[in-house]
Amino acid sequence: MKTLKELEEIRQRTLESVNLRKDRTGARVVVGMATCGIAAGARPILMTFLEEIKNRSLNDVTVTQTGCIGVCRLEPMVEVYLPGKDKVTYVKMTPEKVKRIVAEHLVNNQVVQEFTIGATEKND
Repeated sequence: MKTLKELEEIRQRTLESVNLRKDRTGARVVVGMATCGIAAGARPILMTFLEEIKNRSLNDVTVTQTGCIGVCRLEPMVEVYLPGKDKVTYVKMTPEKVKRIVAEHLVNNQVVQEFTIGATEKND
């Protein structure tokens, strides 16, 4: 068993590495993880975002989860927030789409229009 001091040191290191409570100025990715999202495959979407962001060393991107985003038929859904920009909602996500969103939207600041809720609603 760890001593209280060792456990506190582990806790501090973890909090520093996660850094969720500090104000962030970078991008925020929110994955819908309600039962509808999970049933549609949101877990692999979340994991792919985390993996891609880690592989690219994007330290200014926070990935979080939320409940229902509101349009279950378009799950898995993801919202991307960039400072000073409007929120972008991506729908019917796949791991391949995640890779494009990271490369184009998070890295190069170019919205992947064909994956957005607006583009999908026009085509349905």
